[in-house]
Amino acid sequence: MRSKEIFILSLLVFIAGYSKAQTINIPIETKSNALVLQVNSNKGLNIIHFGEKLGDPKEYAQIPSTYKQAEDYTGVLNSAYTPSGSRNLMEPAISVTHADGNNSLDLKYVSHNIFKIDENVTLTSILLKDPAYNFEVTLHYKTYYKEDVTEQWSVIKHHEKGNVILNKFASANLYVKADSYWLKQFHGDWAREMQPEEAKLTHGIKTLDTKLGTRANIFQPSVFMVSLDKIATEDEGKVLYGSLEWSGNFRIDLELDNQNNLRIIAGINNYASAYTLKPNEEFTTPPFLYTFSDKGKGDASRKLQSWARDYKILDGNGTRLTLLNNWEATYFDFNENKLFELIKDTKKLGVDLFLLDDGWFANKYPRNADNTGLGDWEANKTKLPNGISSLVREAKNNDVKFGIWIEPEMVSPKSELYEKHPEWVIKQPEREEYYYRNQLVLDLSNPEVQDFVYGIVDDLFTENPDLAYIKWDCNAVIYNAHSSYLKNQSHFYIEYVRGLYKVLERIRAKYPTVPIMLCSGGGGRVDYGALQYFTEFWLSDNTDPLERIFMQWEYSYFYPAIVSANHVTDWGKQPIKFRTDVAMMGKLGFDIVVSELEEKELAFCQAAIKLYDGLKSTIWHGDQYRLANPTEGQVASMLYIDESKSNGVIFNYLVGNRYGDNSKLPIRLKGLDANKKYSIKEVNLYPGTSSSIDSEKIYSGEFLMKIGFNPDVNARRTSVVLQLSEVE
Repeated sequence: MRSKEIFILSLLVFIAGYSKAQTINIPIETKSNALVLQVNSNKGLNIIHFGEKLGDPKEYAQIPSTYKQAEDYTGVLNSAYTPSGSRNLMEPAISVTHADGNNSLDLKYVSHNIFKIDENVTLTSILLKDPAYNFEVTLHYKTYYKEDVTEQWSVIKHHEKGNVILNKFASANLYVKADSYWLKQFHGDWAREMQPEEAKLTHGIKTLDTKLGTRANIFQPSVFMVSLDKIATEDEGKVLYGSLEWSGNFRIDLELDNQNNLRIIAGINNYASAYTLKPNEEFTTPPFLYTFSDKGKGDASRKLQSWARDYKILDGNGTRLTLLNNWEATYFDFNENKLFELIKDTKKLGVDLFLLDDGWFANKYPRNADNTGLGDWEANKTKLPNGISSLVREAKNNDVKFGIWIEPEMVSPKSELYEKHPEWVIKQPEREEYYYRNQLVLDLSNPEVQDFVYGIVDDLFTENPDLAYIKWDCNAVIYNAHSSYLKNQSHFYIEYVRGLYKVLERIRAKYPTVPIMLCSGGGGRVDYGALQYFTEFWLSDNTDPLERIFMQWEYSYFYPAIVSANHVTDWGKQPIKFRTDVAMMGKLGFDIVVSELEEKELAFCQAAIKLYDGLKSTIWHGDQYRLANPTEGQVASMLYIDESKSNGVIFNYLVGNRYGDNSKLPIRLKGLDANKKYSIKEVNLYPGTSSSIDSEKIYSGEFLMKIGFNPDVNARRTSVVLQLSEVE
């Protein structure tokens, strides 16, 4: 061989060896934070940093390699997407059975792509492949720069000679380093949604999950927080917020490993859901959503709320309709004349819309109770001889809009639909039926059922073009899960949610702007996967205003006020002013008997609605600051302030009444401009009462944030609403 050829060959070998030894850093950055991925010398993709970002991205290369011991003992602990069956001994993000029966998987870096969608949004995609099998995973990281929010998901694909079984298929795999970790999670039940618990994570795996199929969040929502080093407060500390954008079974594993690092693996629950993936078929997981703040829980929640309004919630920066619902006025007992009177009451009250709730449909098995009629979506001829169209016309004649309740995913065993299409119902063929709220669930994995459910909505709008609002309910979980349509029952829980989303996509394609409330026997289906199709959600059937203060407080960490549907009802012992003030901290509605209101009560409600029209933009679109936590004292206080920091509204409530407890007063405000001057005026006063607040006084923003303001909440003034205005 000639010397020149030897030199070139040696150079190529040197370059190849040099390239193999090089690492590649992939910083995924937002305004304040960074997730830094590193391709090591063996082409493994690892997480080397999660948290506050560095000013100079080049310095990520200097992060010391602290994982040698971890690699020696347990495989790659800090893997960006941990496979099972090879070197990893910890909880995997993905586990498969190949076409030849082999259960091992190893994923190596191939390439990555960074695509800037616009000035604020960037999508980073990273391709990983198994060197021994024709199997690949693409990790996607969609970042929202200003909001410090990331959506992460995976796309799984293979080109093997037969089917591959996906035994686990997470959306995301995070790796976090701190001295200690504190998990805030939530639990609940009907009328007890969003009960918080916060505790230190110990070694092992803490799992948050649900297996309910529908109404999946009623016992355990997918939202959570993890504080690093110590429990984050409202304004201090490091905290990660997470949530899965999926309206079905989810699973979130939080594993504190033997190196005292936290691994978070989130995705669809693989319970009873091993997925058979055909060659060339793509399996796309739902996004796992997260944000991080080193300035406390309040800052993290404002980032998430801003992101939700701008990018996820339908018409998040738009407007909403106030309404009067008939449910607590009539329940199932109504007729056309009674509803006509309620429509007139809607006009008298001053809200935008009358909402007709459950009980308007079915003829062979009339919907006069909750055990008949679901699925038979024609107007009941006894109650409504002239159909829904007469109600829509009556509403229009009274200058209000008309909305209607449906529960299209459900069926009553006593219904014509059940008699005609028992094969559309989710049930085990050889087992006794078991009911939740006297009903069963329709099989949305079946395209015929999808067409039927879409048709319910489409027919209502086709027959009633002026229909202005839908309340979409979902009251049952799935028992005896079985689809007569699907050949592979392991796909059922996944295909149900996919079918639901297909229906909602069709509805939104034809009716893109119609307001639709997401209801599920209360807050049983509250997630950002669903909220991209809905304008608001029903938090809970518990409308006791005292309980609602606590629920709305916890929901607000993850969802903005514009999607929080709050109704004034007769629940609770508080006066009408207290109930109305609480409901104003979101999207205001009423579910009361207007004709039974006393003169002063009616006058108050009418004035409150007019006031709300002037405040709602700040409440819906402004920044939210939690001032006094109801779980920590006798007073709850919440501030909403507009982007210019010129106008705000402060809601204050007495939530306890122990003698002489004023330790939280005055209340320090937040989020103001320290150099601006403000006046504070009490609003929403009950007729015949006067305010103890001096509205003539002027305060600097600095004074209000450092010294504070006393709203004078006490046993005689249990609810105080204050309007904050800049003084030029």
